[in-house]
Amino acid sequence: MTHIPRMPPAPSAPLQASADPLDEARWQAVLGRDPAPGCGGFLYAVTTQGVFCRPGCPSRPPLRRNTRFFSDVPLAEAAGFRACKRCDPKGERAAIHAAAIRAACALIEASETIPSLATLADRAGYARHHFLRLFKEITGVTPRSYADGVRARRLSASLAAGERVAEAVAGAGYGSESRVYGAPGRVLGMTPGAARRGGEGEVIRTAHAESAMGPLLVGATATGVCFIGFAEPFAALEGDLRRRFPKAQVEAAPAALADTVRAVVAFLEEPEAALALPLDLRGTAFQRRVWEALTAIPFGETRTYAQMAQAIGAPRAVRAVARACAQNHVSLAVPCHRVIGSNGDLTGYRWGVPRKRALLAKEKAAAG
Repeated sequence: MTHIPRMPPAPSAPLQASADPLDEARWQAVLGRDPAPGCGGFLYAVTTQGVFCRPGCPSRPPLRRNTRFFSDVPLAEAAGFRACKRCDPKGERAAIHAAAIRAACALIEASETIPSLATLADRAGYARHHFLRLFKEITGVTPRSYADGVRARRLSASLAAGERVAEAVAGAGYGSESRVYGAPGRVLGMTPGAARRGGEGEVIRTAHAESAMGPLLVGATATGVCFIGFAEPFAALEGDLRRRFPKAQVEAAPAALADTVRAVVAFLEEPEAALALPLDLRGTAFQRRVWEALTAIPFGETRTYAQMAQAIGAPRAVRAVARACAQNHVSLAVPCHRVIGSNGDLTGYRWGVPRKRALLAKEKAAAG
């Protein structure tokens, strides 16, 4: 019997660029270092280095022929690739950082006075500049701003419980009442006295109408519009407004708000441009940053929550951005409906996902 020698396997041919449209979209996201690509979540691996990365990895882009795509970490690891140390695709380093920042936030919450940056950084085990960068990325604010928010919540809770202003201010950690009254909009969105009275002494004018999306209610203070609600019975909409200003004088003023109501009704019927109204926005510094960024989204376009976090300089504060969107009381004028999930899903909306879909479709058609 003749022995036939076994030949070594032929070398594998280099990877060729795929004609798959999805892979092409992923490749463009890699070149653009897009951390939240419109083609959905994925990872890319570099065959010459044996690592896999997120699409937003700051490393130098690989050659297309050396690139493979995977939908998740297990698939990339099963193919023999290891996680990149720069972009941390498995989130292991990010989890350690997040735990350290949570501990720092807990320390701020438990402290009667504001801990120094040096104290917080030392407790976390980081250099001060590195800790400050991480804190801002994860929470969206500086440690000082976070501590100011804690004090503001303490002050608000004490005032809501009926505590005297002077005692509430001292108990919240403010050195003097002047520090609160000097910037009432920054601290509470209203003066401490008004907060203690639950809006008592303030007049909220209201007007309602039928719109393309059901009942519409607009509320406004002397400063500007403080509430826009729709798609629910008028009684429910007014109840929502009264919960925000439980002791304010709410009075119907259809004539005074006629122009405002017409503008909102017209927008719901056939949006042609961004809804520009004088507004009375009351929220934390972080919430107002998010709301301002929402108004900067071009008419007819959308952004993801991750992109919004990037826009305000807090790329890791995606959940905090989502909460700020949910706490927006002047929908349409502050267009939280233009924010969608990273995979393109419309996610939640205070007035219902079908209405969010309809609004976006109308805006896109008008901008078309």
